[in-house]
Amino acid sequence: MILCCGEALIDMISEPTVSGAQGFVPHTGGAILNTAVAVGRLGVPVGMLTGLSSDMFGQQLNDALKASHVDTSHVIVTDRPSTLAFVQLKDGQATYSFVDENTAGRMLQPDDMPNQLPAVSALYLGGISLACEPCADAYAALLDRHGSERAVMLDPNIRPDFIKDQTRFRTRLNRMIAQADIVKVSDEDLDWIIPGAEPEAAKADLLLQAGPSALIVTRGGDGANGYLADGIMVSVPVKPVKVVDTIGAGDTFNAGVLTELSRAGHLTKPGLQNLTAENFRAAMALGADVAAVTVSRAGAEPPWAHEL
Repeated sequence: MILCCGEALIDMISEPTVSGAQGFVPHTGGAILNTAVAVGRLGVPVGMLTGLSSDMFGQQLNDALKASHVDTSHVIVTDRPSTLAFVQLKDGQATYSFVDENTAGRMLQPDDMPNQLPAVSALYLGGISLACEPCADAYAALLDRHGSERAVMLDPNIRPDFIKDQTRFRTRLNRMIAQADIVKVSDEDLDWIIPGAEPEAAKADLLLQAGPSALIVTRGGDGANGYLADGIMVSVPVKPVKVVDTIGAGDTFNAGVLTELSRAGHLTKPGLQNLTAENFRAAMALGADVAAVTVSRAGAEPPWAHEL
């Protein structure tokens, strides 16, 4: 089972009310939940490790996970409130305002992390949970505890506004990158992690030298580039669709990558260390296909397997 570790939250998406004024409608969201839901809908065994509230929003999130066949046995439920992300859309692009103080997800501690993960073969981590403390330290502790025995995919999804102490964040992130087998970043993320005017390929090489076997760089409408530690580079284009909004695009791209790697038997440490260009391209291509369906719909609504 792939265990997706990180935030699950409520996207409060702006919609007009019957009176004509703008209101906000609660939708399930969070980068890591979106990936878990998408993997579950694609038919691969997947679970979620996160902190959920016992409030009505926490129940909505729990129900959404179960409806998409996501195992919730590692969900930690408390009476703290749910994280809310107020989303406004302009020309299909989302901007966010978060309410995240003292929430069930954010307040996870290292001691809350499980000591054993007997049914878990791979870990997926990322999102704002890697920037917001104390949960960022909790997920880093989880990786320290269990990452050496399992395949690890990491998507830091850099949001500078969430980073209160850049030195602490970079130190923690660099350690997690060194423990990961496959890292996915946007081109903007890569430039933040490795500042400077060097070309993408040079920065990719520097990041891979830190320890990962594979790196994916998504480039918006220009598709995605994949780099392997042995110097191989592959690319996949964006699938042309009519974009409704971009909510969850990167999250569901990751789900496609994880799904294909898992189905092909490559989602292991040895499998990722020996990944071929053909295998890597196939995983990225499924990621692009899944993301294309998601952006053609309102909100983060990934496809089921039969829809592909």
